Formats: sequence, structure tokens, C-alpha cells
Amino acid sequence: MEPDLSELDAFLDENGADGYLIEADSTDSDQLYLSGFDAPDSFVTLHMDETHLLVSGLEYGRARSESRAETVSRYADYGYREKVEEYGPIGAKPRLIAEFLADHDAGRVVVPARFPLALADGLRELDVGVSAETDDVLTGIRAVKTDEEIDSIREAQRANEEAMHTAETLLEEASVEEGVLQHGGEPLTSERVRREIEIALLRLDCALDETIVSCGADAADPHDRGSGPLHTDETIVIDVFPRSKETNYHADMTRTFVVGEPSETAREWYDLTAEAKEAALEAIEPGVTGAEVHAAACEVYEEAGLPTLRNDESTETGFIHSTGHGIGLDVHELPRLSESGGELEPGHVVTVEPGLYDPEVGGVRIEDLVVVREDGYENLTDYPEEFVIN
Repeated sequence: MEPDLSELDAFLDENGADGYLIEADSTDSDQLYLSGFDAPDSFVTLHMDETHLLVSGLEYGRARSESRAETVSRYADYGYREKVEEYGPIGAKPRLIAEFLADHDAGRVVVPARFPLALADGLRELDVGVSAETDDVLTGIRAVKTDEEIDSIREAQRANEEAMHTAETLLEEASVEEGVLQHGGEPLTSERVRREIEIALLRLDCALDETIVSCGADAADPHDRGSGPLHTDETIVIDVFPRSKETNYHADMTRTFVVGEPSETAREWYDLTAEAKEAALEAIEPGVTGAEVHAAACEVYEEAGLPTLRNDESTETGFIHSTGHGIGLDVHELPRLSESGGELEPGHVVTVEPGLYDPEVGGVRIEDLVVVREDGYENLTDYPEEFVIN
């Protein structure tokens, strides 16, 4: 995939900078996107009219064959070992990079807001102009996905749906003993369901760091991963957000289940959340702001007399998070479906995930993944919404 970096080039021109500099490993999504190179150790990317890499000898051959860079240089080309012996590793790095920049006539660079402080100070001491970019220029470019990127997210979502089916099947097959779900002769726990989800995703060449399988009061905390046995008649929130190992793009989906009989309040909350999700989806189209989409979800809850952060910023129950977020190389990225959310564009891929939370009731969240299109949106999620499992 060749990204369109014309907006970044224009930003550099407007700010009188010679280039955009990143020093990070590829877990930094801006680094991965700009360089097109996946490496576990830090390396240097300089984007000017063309992109140039500076890497260790270990990564040199692979960077030449796999990255999008026009040129690839090695630390050894600039006497890194001798610099370490003379200045130590902290002092050597800015000297190494300063020489690399000089070779490309880059005397003034823009860096990400989270650029290493010691490196920035060291470069400035060597008369390199360094300024932090705080306008989200590169992350804004990343937010508008190409067809290839959308296909990568769609493929990750198909794997996600297989994993969710695995989890739902465990719930369906479970027996009940004194209000606790049983499977295979032992209590069915959050940990067991999470493990089976992860195994299913590994078989589909996806990875993930965390999965949420939370029950009852645990589910009232949106980011509580859940622990211990799962119980009947309580809401079980399952939120899965895997990353494709092949493409590095994420998917995201949440479903809420009850095995047995939900409380009257939980059932009402589920219906309201389905309505809030539909209201948010109906609001999505190019030119609409993320704030307007968020407002559409909030209005459903507020009209039902339930608190939201919009009408009570101190509330600890009700709708206590934003309606959604962008997804791509990061599981949370631009744009935002929140009170501060900006204008949506075709190619934006966002989650739509309203929810309600209270330890007395549990938690309810339903989440789909959609791409903004010229005429509205396309839902990338193809998974049913079945609340009650009997």
C-alpha cells in the first residue's frame, strides 16, 4: 500500500520544515505507516519528498527489501560503534541521526508529539531544528482508509466474528449449577472464555493483547476484563478487538448476552442500547461530525431518563463513555465519535458502541464496525444481536 502523503508534504512546506522525523519501533503505528517497515527495534524514518530509513545492521537487508523507503542507511555508515565508545549510547544517537539528516539536507525537522526528549535535546545541541507536531497531521491521514486498508479491516472482522461465535457457543452449551455456568464438568469462567477466543483468533492468524469477558458487576466497568465464574441471569459483555498478524489492522466488536432470564431493567437497557446504536448509525454520513453522532446516541438515553456524560459529566452510571472511535493500525485512533469529534469523511472506519453501566444492574454494550461512504455508511459487522441465551 502506497499512502497519499501530500497532506503531510503540504504541512512541512507551510511550517518551513525540511522533513518529518520518527525514531521508534513499528509498534508505533505512525512509524509503521510512514516507513512501511515492521521491526521490533527502534529505527529512524525521515520523510521529505522521498522517505529515507536509518536502521541497525540487523535490519538492513530486510528494510531494503520490505520497506517503502527510497534509501536505507545503516548505523555503521555513520560510525555508530565509535560514537558509542566516545559518547555513550545516549550521546551517540543524536550525533548519528544528525549526520544522517545532514546527508539529506534536513536541517529542520518536525517530530511526533511523543518524540524522545533526550534525543530532541541532543539534536538541538547539534544545531538541528526540532519542533513537535501537535496537529495530528499524520494520524489524520491514517484515519482516511484506502480500499486496501478497508479490506484488511473487513478480513480481521470476519476472524473476530468467528471468535465471538466460539464464545457464544460456550455459553449456549453450558449447564447450570447453583446459578453458575458449567462447561466440561467445571465452572465456566471469564478466563476460560477469553482463552478460547484467543485460540480461535490464533488459528485465523490474528493476535490480541486483551479481551473483555465480564459478568455482572464487573461488566459495569467498561474496561474491566472480567474474572471468575460466569453466572446465570446476569449480563455478560464480550468485547473482542483482534489485530491481523499479516496486515497489522484491527477489528472490534462487542455483544452482550444473558444465559437465563435477565432482569427487567437489563432487558430495558438492552433495547435502549440497540436503539441508541441505530440512532448513531443513522446519523453517520460525510460532513456530519463525530459530536453529532455521539449526540444522537445520547439523546436516546437521555429521553429515557438515564444519565450520560453529556448531561452529567460527574455521573458514574449510565452512558459513561463516547459512542465510538476510529480503528486501523491502532485499536483506538481518529476520528472520534464523542463531544469533541470532528467531521467525518468517506474512508473513515469507526466503531459504534453505546452502552449503559451500573453495578446494581451490570453492563450492556453493543458494538458494530462501520466505514463512512459517500452516501452514508457500510456496516462491516455481520454478526447477530442475540441477548438472551436459554
